[in-house]
Amino acid sequence: MLNVVVADDQALVRDGLCMILSSQPDITVVAEAADGVEAVAAARAHHPHVVLMDVRMPNLDGIGATREISACSPATRVLVLTTFDLDEYVYDALRAGASGFLLKDMHRTELVAAVRTVAAGESLLAPTVTRRLIADVLRQRAPVVATLAPLAALTPRELDTLRQVARGLSNAEIAAELFVTEHTVKTHVSSLLSKLGLRDRVQAVVVAYESGLVRPAAPL
Repeated sequence: MLNVVVADDQALVRDGLCMILSSQPDITVVAEAADGVEAVAAARAHHPHVVLMDVRMPNLDGIGATREISACSPATRVLVLTTFDLDEYVYDALRAGASGFLLKDMHRTELVAAVRTVAAGESLLAPTVTRRLIADVLRQRAPVVATLAPLAALTPRELDTLRQVARGLSNAEIAAELFVTEHTVKTHVSSLLSKLGLRDRVQAVVVAYESGLVRPAAPL
């Protein structure tokens, strides 16, 4: 059984999310939160598998709450709820420790699948969405001096793998791209995450962009 906390300051949205999740035989909504403070308290009390986290909430926003939950309940995965006009907030939430995000206009099946995915230890990293948001935010921000120094511990093949992860490719797609087996890709991903002290692929994407290993693509 997967335990979930739903945090959103809009009661109707919160009720809808709870109704969808509670209809699943393997998911239990253990608590609801109307702001970030309540979300952190619920995470401390229940240590849920997943927290669905809205970004804009009173008292403590979703970014601050995500950061606190990552610190007090490391095993809890945070899925950020957002819209495309909140790109910068999404990126900051990923840096705070979120394992991915969901768009508020998602289909109910996508919501359920996402909760199960991150609860299983995977990251929600949709190539057409997550990568686009990160690239767009970095393009809009003031230029920073990028350095590959944090990646010095990685082997050339691990760097190649990280580049493909940042593109949003799956292990199978990376294997085809680099002409190696999927098992080899899994080994490289696990090794680079360990060397960089990262929890999951989402954090790896952030590091790839911030270090300058991958550059935001020019807007279409």
